[in-house]
Amino acid sequence: MPILKNAKKALRASKRKASYNSVLRSKMRTAVKALQTTKTKDALSAAYSFIDRAAKRSLIHANAAGRLKRQASRLAK
Repeated sequence: MPILKNAKKALRASKRKASYNSVLRSKMRTAVKALQTTKTKDALSAAYSFIDRAAKRSLIHANAAGRLKRQASRLAK
């Protein structure tokens, strides 16, 4: 456990960010799986949105986001 005051604060911030990031990662994966089953434009739009948000927060690499979006567009065709 951290001893210094700033280390304690950093730990709290890290936990907050980790919980938000896990929610966002889960929503992204769920949107991609929903696209695989329904293959509609709305599902494609939602998947793109969550992929872009994850890339913006550096949950996934920008190239990985591009790859996922390319695969998603192929699924929707």
